[in-house]
Amino acid sequence: MQGPIDEQFRTLLDELERWNRKVNLTAVRDRAQMETLHVADSLAVQPFLAGRQILDVGTGAGFPGLPLAIVEPEREFTLLDSNNKKILFVKHVAALLGLDNVTAVKARAEDYAPGHRFDTVIARALASLPRLVQIAGHHVREGGVFVALKGRYPADELEELPSPWRHEVVEIDVPGLEKGSRHVVLLTRR
Repeated sequence: MQGPIDEQFRTLLDELERWNRKVNLTAVRDRAQMETLHVADSLAVQPFLAGRQILDVGTGAGFPGLPLAIVEPEREFTLLDSNNKKILFVKHVAALLGLDNVTAVKARAEDYAPGHRFDTVIARALASLPRLVQIAGHHVREGGVFVALKGRYPADELEELPSPWRHEVVEIDVPGLEKGSRHVVLLTRR
């Protein structure tokens, strides 16, 4: 790893390992798996971000929001989670890395009321697609996109999507993961 961005990723994973020893932030404990399952997986959705204001719903320990904020300093990221320990970690890492483009908020998506909507709402391994649009679809600005990271192709979930939402599914290649094991569902209102 070379350069300031790589140093930020190294610090992020160092802190994740350190905090994980005291607080259960993630079940992934192996450093190489963290690089693949957290950082590379998060960065794989970068091409699907739209606009300037991004909401990461159910961010957990800051994924995908923190890696994306590192590589997209001109965008504003709001990282939302109802788990206080995880939000404290996100605040700590954002401050440590000098990520002025990150705001960490402890709240449930359905209760969060920021007073505006977002260009992109993103969720990773949070809930089924119908449940995602139920709890966080209202945060997507008119003309915005809801980016849902999924494992295998979510055929059953797509069939259950409510009618105002149309979808496009893109298979993404995450280095270190089996081909066909990751998909991005892009949800927009009709």
